Amino acid sequence: MSLRINDVAPDFTANSTEGEVHFHDWLDGSYAILFSHPRDFTPVCTTEFGAVAQLIPEFEKRSTKVMGISVDSVEDHGKWKTDIEKIAGSPANFPMIDDRDLTVAKAYDMLPADYYLPTEGRTPQHSATVRTVFIIGPDKKVRLTMTYPMSVGRNFAEILRALDAVRKTDGVPLATPANWIPGQDVIVALALDDQAAEEKYGALDIKLPYLRFAKDPA
Repeated sequence: MSLRINDVAPDFTANSTEGEVHFHDWLDGSYAILFSHPRDFTPVCTTEFGAVAQLIPEFEKRSTKVMGISVDSVEDHGKWKTDIEKIAGSPANFPMIDDRDLTVAKAYDMLPADYYLPTEGRTPQHSATVRTVFIIGPDKKVRLTMTYPMSVGRNFAEILRALDAVRKTDGVPLATPANWIPGQDVIVALALDDQAAEEKYGALDIKLPYLRFAKDPA
């Protein structure tokens, strides 16, 4: 069965560049971004890990932890970090876990069930489906997933924007419209009638009976 929105993110223990990680303990009440890739020393993934390295201060501002998942070894990750820093101009100061046995990839449904993948001689194409992003909430539940093909580099500015939207709407009767960025008006959920919505969020901009905007509650 696929891992779905609001499922509890599977727990795991794995070796990483920051030592042994017990995932649920590591979350420790924070939001988290998990992003996976099919091989170290590959061009698209090098640019992606570089983008994440540059954005670490932005994730920290949002009380969000970041973890990279790879089908290669911790030793290879350590060597690869040098290339990432060279490209990004920033150190990759976040854990990168060793998932050579695909335990995490399978637990998070990044691979077809019972798909055979060789341990030795594995190429990026063997694990091409390991190209997924997860946003995990402080309650350890999956808030958002995105999966990319091998040839398309992930847009981490969009992932950061999506994180902002998830945090803005988590547990409150609000939603964000298409292309929303922080500071723009938000949509008030239909769970509140007009009077209750105005009492909670101020004057409404009612475009349609079911489409009501309010100022972004900072």
